[in-house]
Amino acid sequence: MSELNETLDLLYGHGIPMSGAQVRQDEALSIVRERYPYSDYCIVSEWQWIDLDASPEQLQELARTHRKPVVIYAHTVIYDSRRRWDVGDFVRTSFLHKFEDGFMFHTLNGIYVLIGNGIRKRAYLETVGRIF
Repeated sequence: MSELNETLDLLYGHGIPMSGAQVRQDEALSIVRERYPYSDYCIVSEWQWIDLDASPEQLQELARTHRKPVVIYAHTVIYDSRRRWDVGDFVRTSFLHKFEDGFMFHTLNGIYVLIGNGIRKRAYLETVGRIF
């Protein structure tokens, strides 16, 4: 498959359905502010959980730094506490550090609150690198 087709399939192809938080935006905001008052956070929707196919060396480096080979790509930013992205922007996270409650995706840089339903996919690290 060509690089373009791999990238298009990653962005718009089918995946395995997943559920995020089934709450309104204001409820999500209250939850994250209450639980993590000093953390940066970003609330997103229309998201994709992407399991990465990485080399053994890449996996070893991720493990050494307490990260996992997973990123989120979200088509829609609802709110970003640091104003890195505007409402309606897309975002790709850094690697997963920990995942809580089925909707709190922690990276070493902040928390992404996954609102609504998403999909799960698998992709090569290089393919994910082409979408940002």
